[in-house]
Amino acid sequence: MIRHDPEMQDLFRRYCAPARRYLKLGGAVLHMPREKYEPFVRALAADAKAVSDAELTTLLEGSWRERRTAAWLAAVSRRDHFRERLGALLLESEVCCAGGDYCVALASFGTARDADLLAAYLDRYLRRPDLAYDQPTAMGALAHTDSVLHGDRAGRFLKEGGLWRQWFQDARHMHGDSGISAYLGGIRLACAVVDECACT
Repeated sequence: MIRHDPEMQDLFRRYCAPARRYLKLGGAVLHMPREKYEPFVRALAADAKAVSDAELTTLLEGSWRERRTAAWLAAVSRRDHFRERLGALLLESEVCCAGGDYCVALASFGTARDADLLAAYLDRYLRRPDLAYDQPTAMGALAHTDSVLHGDRAGRFLKEGGLWRQWFQDARHMHGDSGISAYLGGIRLACAVVDECACT
């Protein structure tokens, strides 16, 4: 695995390992107490400014730890020229634990192209109720992007008989109602963290 490459190990130490950042991105950062959150945001913002495009490209070739960190660094530094790579990684879903972070990055960029990439993922993976991948996070990200763009790309998935409702019904791991408010709320909070870091 590429993780044994000295360059990857160096990048991991610099960008992923400090304060075990790779474990705190996503949901954990949303629940940090203020005294831990503020230094975390400052350090993430500083690294987002420092990381080069070449380093981000290398990190996106690593394991889930490197990839999720790279997605956040790209989002915070507003490097939307990584959108196609992030969209491709989301669609490939090669590694666990990083897809939600690709969704956060795409939602934070918030363009019609980002919405298209999220919709392409949903078109493929909402047809797979046997897979507990990142369908809920992608659905929340698409709904968030719709709200920013005043669009309705999510509508066809959410309507009665749409792929979201069918997937939710058939996916044994999903429980409760098929509403997406919790997933939308999580993406909004994550995008707020990205925005705060970007302004730091």
